[in-house]
Amino acid sequence: MLFAGSDKDGVASGRITVAYRRWAEPRVVEGRVYRTNAGRIEVDSIREVNPELIADNDPDLELADRRNARDVRRRLRGDETLPTFLIRFHLVEGPDPREELAAQTSLSDADLAELRERLARFDELSQHGAWTLDTLRLIQTKPATRAAELAASVGRETAPFKLDVRKLKNLGLTYSLEVGYRLSPRGAAYLDAEGN
Repeated sequence: MLFAGSDKDGVASGRITVAYRRWAEPRVVEGRVYRTNAGRIEVDSIREVNPELIADNDPDLELADRRNARDVRRRLRGDETLPTFLIRFHLVEGPDPREELAAQTSLSDADLAELRERLARFDELSQHGAWTLDTLRLIQTKPATRAAELAASVGRETAPFKLDVRKLKNLGLTYSLEVGYRLSPRGAAYLDAEGN
């Protein structure tokens, strides 16, 4: 989830704990932690609501930093035929475990064994063949390059390529940049251990 304008500051401060989103289907799951541009949040609940039935005295309006029900409807983005969801969440304090993982500059034998096993599993389940090492090498040689350009250079579609890179990021091997990606210290340590 992304938050725009003053909403970003409100979420980051913990003042905003409710959001309304118009989606074809729910994009968040209750109980999961998500990284956002305002910090990490944990979703407490999500339910579909009818935006036309939101009342001006609904306490969720204040928690979403909305003046009234009309303000909620005015700020909803996307096709008006899509369902509207009310998401309750709270800010998660403390360091992001993925960032701590990504900052590792050396890997133990156990770390290496676990990474090899996880990456081998990604390769085995892939419909386009082994990709993990090649993608790490590609990011290493072409940091801050648009995902579409990286994907095209290996004959892949952009969206599935980005999903694969997200898997590497979840293992602490890459960072996302404004444009493209770069290897994390952990990613560089892994390639070094693999002789790449």
